[in-house]
Amino acid sequence: MFSKVYEALNWASSFLESAGREAKAGELLLMHVLNVNRTQFFMNMRDEMSNEQVEEFIAIVEKHRGGIPVQHIIGHEEFYGRQFIVNENVLIPRPETEELVLGVTKRIKQHFSKDEKLVVVDVGAGSGAISITLSLEEPRLTVYSVDISEFALKVASENAKQLDANVEFIHGDLLTPFIERQTKVDIVVSNPPYIPNDEKLSDIVVDHEPHLALFGGNDGLDFYRRFMEQLPLVLKHKALVAFEVGEGQGNAVAELLLTTFPQSTVEVQNDINGKDRMVYALIG
Repeated sequence: MFSKVYEALNWASSFLESAGREAKAGELLLMHVLNVNRTQFFMNMRDEMSNEQVEEFIAIVEKHRGGIPVQHIIGHEEFYGRQFIVNENVLIPRPETEELVLGVTKRIKQHFSKDEKLVVVDVGAGSGAISITLSLEEPRLTVYSVDISEFALKVASENAKQLDANVEFIHGDLLTPFIERQTKVDIVVSNPPYIPNDEKLSDIVVDHEPHLALFGGNDGLDFYRRFMEQLPLVLKHKALVAFEVGEGQGNAVAELLLTTFPQSTVEVQNDINGKDRMVYALIG
């Protein structure tokens, strides 16, 4: 069928495209089989592949064609320049969430004094992408991350260990653990489930990513409404709230925040694709 790297890539690209999958997936899968980085991959395009490599590559390309996410096949996804373990128990980190983290670090510098020690809670730990990245990018933060899924917390804890990040993971429902402990925090950041229950998603997402982390009620806003009940109980007088939202939800979430915190400065920010994706509230 093929024996050289470039031939394998051409085959996978057309094979996947014919099934309605992204051709670029072939590149990621081939790099995984060859155990090379992107630079090595393009330098070695004319290299011969072993029979074992060819067989493994065909098998995993067929797996992806059948609907298994590339990240589940190779076992990881890159986020903010670091590799995070992912599996069926956590959402695969997306580039839009990198923009949320960048927005949080920028606003920390704007809203708080330079030497202030701050406590941040990431609600919905997932793979730990948000909390671990914040901990590594902003060492002055004390970082907590909450998730209702113990399976997700296991993945996040493993990522924190591998990346040497100091994050405390807590099993619980939204901010309830902090309300029970009567703990006050400076920053709450969350990428909660925000997809409306009846929205059609690709089979790759629906069949292989945790529904617990995807769906947010009939209009997708259920979790934001619950946050509005809990946030006033945990935030300090001067605080920052940062949410990722679904396309078209920015203004609705901004209204919820302004109703809850009338004196706050609320901003809806578009992502790199021009979609409303982040909502920030500067309080106090």
